[in-house]
Amino acid sequence: MTTLVVVGDEIVAGHGDGRCLGWTGRVAARTLPALPGARFYALGVADEDSVGLSQRGMAEARIRFGSETRNRLVLAPGPHDVDAGISTARSRLNLANVLDAALGAEVQTFVVGPPPSIDADRNRRIAELNAGFADVALRRGITYVDTFAPLREHEAWHRDLASTGGGLPSQEGYGLLAWLVLHRGWFDWLGVPDPLG
Repeated sequence: MTTLVVVGDEIVAGHGDGRCLGWTGRVAARTLPALPGARFYALGVADEDSVGLSQRGMAEARIRFGSETRNRLVLAPGPHDVDAGISTARSRLNLANVLDAALGAEVQTFVVGPPPSIDADRNRRIAELNAGFADVALRRGITYVDTFAPLREHEAWHRDLASTGGGLPSQEGYGLLAWLVLHRGWFDWLGVPDPLG
């Protein structure tokens, strides 16, 4: 059996999704046929920055991991470091700390980067944050899903955010995030074939 713990901000929890699935629920639904009995825990905290993520990432996961399961950790740092005024160097260190703790505990980890907003100035800062997070993960040989670059100019993503007032995605946006996760190394990381080919 596999236990997957997903830690991140409100997007991990699917806030704003009328179907209450978010990207994690959509990914779980696609994954369960390949991993029957897998347990998913989506642990989102609204407006969480990388400081909070690093403090609770492994602590939250350990509570849910089983002694007789394959334990996997998915980190989904959002863009809130930009709003909190945290430097990119500090953001990198915060992500590195939780990844190193996971590596030390021999927990396989996967990282989903922050998506873009519809504000061009904010996106310039998120781009730098995203690049920093990607570098930290890739230096450790950890799969990193860049959601920022594919969605930055994506018409459906912008339309979806605009329909909700520019903050959170709704069903279409969460579908796009789920697609990126599923098609950027998810099943390879899990070591199972994609049930839909």
